[in-house]
Amino acid sequence: MTKYKLEYIWLDGYKPVPNLRGKTQIKEFESFPTLDQLPLWGFDGSSTQQAEGRSSDCVLKPVAVFPDGARTNGVLVMCEVMMPDGVTPHESNTRATILDDAGAWFGFEQEYFFYKDGRPLGFPDKGYPPPQGPYYTGVGFSNVGDVARQIVEEHLDLCLHAGINHEGINAEVAKGQWEFQIFGKGSRKAADEMWMARYLLQRLTEKYGIDIEFHCKPLGATDWNGSGMHANFSTEFMRTVGGKEYFEALMKAFEKNVTDHIAVYGPDNHMRLTGHHETQAIDKFSYGIADRGASIRVPHSFVNNGYKGYLEDRRPNSQGDPYAIASQILKTISEVPTSGKASVAA
Repeated sequence: MTKYKLEYIWLDGYKPVPNLRGKTQIKEFESFPTLDQLPLWGFDGSSTQQAEGRSSDCVLKPVAVFPDGARTNGVLVMCEVMMPDGVTPHESNTRATILDDAGAWFGFEQEYFFYKDGRPLGFPDKGYPPPQGPYYTGVGFSNVGDVARQIVEEHLDLCLHAGINHEGINAEVAKGQWEFQIFGKGSRKAADEMWMARYLLQRLTEKYGIDIEFHCKPLGATDWNGSGMHANFSTEFMRTVGGKEYFEALMKAFEKNVTDHIAVYGPDNHMRLTGHHETQAIDKFSYGIADRGASIRVPHSFVNNGYKGYLEDRRPNSQGDPYAIASQILKTISEVPTSGKASVAA
């Protein structure tokens, strides 16, 4: 028997953006534990905005398990928060109510800033560095500094060790800003892996004395890019049948549901969706081929393939909850008829 370090990870009840939480217990197993071997575990919900002190018990229900490359015999356990009965989802549990579809594919592009001493990494103590331009996909100390690349490479390795479908990294448009991409088949799976990748990044940067800033416009009303979490999406119908008529109907559905989408695409998005810095204005909806200033970017490959493939919703921001984002996208898609074939299953 081997003693394994089980890190139970969950989302707390803070609003408008939940925080990641984690605590460790030690259990013995003959080999790396499977999901059905992992027990429920309680925690103090009064300390996480999920219960009152006079009735503070909440329950963690394991829903996904990953190897932890940072620990000997380490296990990362993604959990849902349940009520004390262990069966009823807590009101903060957005995963439990997600609209899911095994045939839906999601690719999330997570942008973020490294922050140190209250400023983006690489910013001078006062004022600003040279204007953005050379930083995107940049190389060299003047563009990316001396530690950021080390961190993103370590994060990449931790994600790959965990079996997370991490698809790439790059320095972003603003100084101190980076991006990683997570792809998953099935909305729950894709969102689970995005939350776990966020956790690994935040835990990793502890040893560097650096924070991760996920706010969508941390530099406010300046000429510096904000941070998004663009959602690339497709269903089996979109990939195999599609067609211009279906695509146009889909865009009408997205336009009709603008308010519902913006409501779950992350807080303070009015600061980011201004119509500048590769965004469409928050009160408008548009789509265009290869248009990074549109609400929905349509890849050339999608059109060239007979309007089949994937689309990119550029409105979700860097603090958005991927469970809620994926669910809303699937809800809108489900409104569009597919000749009697359901493209989304609840």
